[in-house]
Amino acid sequence: MSTDKNKDEFYDKLRSQLYATASWPSEYLYKFIVVSEGDKVQQIASVFDNMGAVIKTKASKNGKYTSVSINLQMATPESVIEKYKEVADNVEGVISL
Repeated sequence: MSTDKNKDEFYDKLRSQLYATASWPSEYLYKFIVVSEGDKVQQIASVFDNMGAVIKTKASKNGKYTSVSINLQMATPESVIEKYKEVADNVEGVISL
């Protein structure tokens, strides 16, 4: 239960920061880290299909993890947060930065 509360607090804080630091619509850079095994990078990329996203990946030094950076135009802070939630719901073990 406290996990849901923490998530809500995190998203509320993010929403406030996004409104305070950018004019919307705006370019937004998402960053995620996933285990390199399997199709986790593709799962993340599929959340942003057909949105004009620029997706870059980089493997960690030992190859165990992959960072995924996604840059795209977003309409509102709410749309940014919805994509974070969609990735979290669809990709097991993802770390959002």
